[in-house]
Amino acid sequence: MNNELLSVVDENDCIIDTCARHIIHATGLRHRAVHILVFNEQGQLFLQKRSMKKDLNGGLWDTSAAGHVDAGEDYDISAVREIEEELGISAAHLLEPLFKLPATAAIGMEFIQVYRCIHNGPFNLAPDEIDEGDWFSAVEIAERIAADDQRLTETFKTIWRQFEALAI
Repeated sequence: MNNELLSVVDENDCIIDTCARHIIHATGLRHRAVHILVFNEQGQLFLQKRSMKKDLNGGLWDTSAAGHVDAGEDYDISAVREIEEELGISAAHLLEPLFKLPATAAIGMEFIQVYRCIHNGPFNLAPDEIDEGDWFSAVEIAERIAADDQRLTETFKTIWRQFEALAI
């Protein structure tokens, strides 16, 4: 995983370099990520509990699927790859881009493209990435975020607040 190469981007999300993931994180360089919100037909959101093996946010609840945009990839290709790797589903035709968050320190200096898709499962969870997953209602998520639930990642909280603000 430390050999993972990512694009370094400037404040306008234009690629300026390529660097190893661990160096990007250690030095706070701007880079790209995708997060996918998977809803079922009842309107519940699937959240993943990040594996305790993860170097960041292990054991915390996060978006349905997420990951870095590898060097040479664009956001859309990365989203398709991440949902297949983490949830075991082919969803290229189901992914709908929603919004992009600017890179800030609060979200790890990542420009984050957020997607939505509708899928009822079942999922084949990647054991190195995810310890467990579950469905949550929008009301339950909103209540947990309003209470600043420390079991949720800060990035997920930021994404959910933007999602609610846009009333998508």
